[in-house]
Amino acid sequence: MDPINVDFTRGKKGDSDNGNDTVSDVYIPPKNVARRIIINILLTLVGAAIAYYLMIPALNPKAIELYMFIGIVCLIYVGLTVISVKLSTHPEYTVYVKKRAKVPFGIIAAMVVVCILGWLVGVQLFRAHSYSNLLKVEDGNFAEDVAEIDFSSVPRLDTTSANNLAVRTLGDLSDMVSQFVVSAYTSQINYQNTPVRVHALAYGDIFKWLKNTKNGLPAYIIVDMTTQKSEIVRLEEGMKYSPAEYLNHSLLRHLRFQYPTYLFGNPSFEIDESGHPYWIVPILDKTIGLFGGTDVIGAAVVDSIDGSCQLVKTGNPDRKQLPTEATVNDEQWQWIDRVYSADLLNEQFNYYGKLSNGFINSLIGQQGVKVTSSGYNYLALNDDVYMYTGVTSISSDQSIIGFVLLNQRTKETKYYAISGALENTAMTSAQGAVQQYEYTATFPLLLNISGEPTYFMALKDSSQLVKMYAMVNVKQSTVVGIGYNLAECTEKYATELKQNGINLDIDIDSMSEEPVEEPDAPETKEITAVVTEIRSVVTGGETYFYLKLSEGDSYYKLSAANAEKVVILNVGDTVTLTVDADASGDIIEAKGMK
Repeated sequence: MDPINVDFTRGKKGDSDNGNDTVSDVYIPPKNVARRIIINILLTLVGAAIAYYLMIPALNPKAIELYMFIGIVCLIYVGLTVISVKLSTHPEYTVYVKKRAKVPFGIIAAMVVVCILGWLVGVQLFRAHSYSNLLKVEDGNFAEDVAEIDFSSVPRLDTTSANNLAVRTLGDLSDMVSQFVVSAYTSQINYQNTPVRVHALAYGDIFKWLKNTKNGLPAYIIVDMTTQKSEIVRLEEGMKYSPAEYLNHSLLRHLRFQYPTYLFGNPSFEIDESGHPYWIVPILDKTIGLFGGTDVIGAAVVDSIDGSCQLVKTGNPDRKQLPTEATVNDEQWQWIDRVYSADLLNEQFNYYGKLSNGFINSLIGQQGVKVTSSGYNYLALNDDVYMYTGVTSISSDQSIIGFVLLNQRTKETKYYAISGALENTAMTSAQGAVQQYEYTATFPLLLNISGEPTYFMALKDSSQLVKMYAMVNVKQSTVVGIGYNLAECTEKYATELKQNGINLDIDIDSMSEEPVEEPDAPETKEITAVVTEIRSVVTGGETYFYLKLSEGDSYYKLSAANAEKVVILNVGDTVTLTVDADASGDIIEAKGMK
């Protein structure tokens, strides 16, 4: 570039009388301006293409990613303009750069305004009624709607336990575990009238992807939620389209190139009744303002092997529809179990519970305001999968005032006004009944046991293996039945209910199943010595005493609930404690006291 002679004390344009103009006030265009602009535009288009390929935003004004993409493109152009004139070494081009940047920064400013206005139009303060109407809720009759469940179809596992089983199953196959891992994409579905959880695989790392992507993912894993059996299903032809892919076969990129304007939700992995693998990708719409009121208007059903795609719509007349006649209610598509995610259904019910009487009421007064409890689970009814969650008053989280069932395929929602214990309370009651094993309870399922709403949960050890089962009455959380199999659990639950004036009409003898293996009782030993020190602490509402004996330096931990006489123990008394034979350490848990 030829040197430019500039008078840095007076500008060529806009001279002022005081002679204090600087080079930054002077418009000095570089040579070949038109060529520079064309080159910058072409390079910006290249950068935009790369950014679009990586970001794959929907070309839809309701997609916040679109505004981010446009903003990045504008910044690319400004950056190229700065580089093309070497501003760091030629500060005299500052005014030129500012002039070239006016349009891209103007576009960014306009988009910010549009986003703010679009958000304000959809803010809950002004649109509470619209948010509360996202979900239509009907009152249900528990005894009629929730049939007495067939115990052979009761899921015994939670998501974590099922995932652990899937990982172990893959680990038993040396030809796969070296190349693949169990992915995070898993769904609980009804497969051939049985609740199962299906797990997709993913490549171990990018190098293993390079090695295997030509043939695709060779299998998927099914975990039976009732029998707790896990198997790997090998495919004749691998799955070549999935979120685990990196380039054009990446699931969302594959869909974006076919449907550039659709908003897509998180995909779920499912299989049809013949075991063929598909990806179910919800198609979303923002129904309130530009960004509010997320709802599902349909789904893209993608064959994971050949990538073919078909659209189905939800059939909701209140929502924008897709250019297809197929709906999720058609017989062809009734094998699909998950169109609406549990998180979206949970969010929409909370809008309904909080905003039905207006936004102000949700903050002040809170008349009739209710929200979902701290978790949810899945229930199989009429060959559909329902999300179950308790409902509690906004002013109290100690008990439920009802519960709700939401169909994940059709969004049909029914509310049941039944007061009782919160799920966490039921879990605590179940764990307390077997506290000597230190088992943890899964989040409860809701069962109909002879008309009695009943929480059912599995009790797991530290390895996430199911060891026992528990039933807790929703209305009376102190009524707990524990057993190593469903028959024993139900029998003890029935006995507890009978003692509280409720008789169950159920044929327990008809339940035939393989019992859960009872844990081996550890070997124990007895220690007799004089008490030299006593300390106590209250943890979780339970009082524990720590005894130091004349023999050894360890403290022996003993629960007042397991040994009531410990509360009247004094220093100098002689006691006999029962402990595990191999117990050692500074604190040893005692099983009993004489």
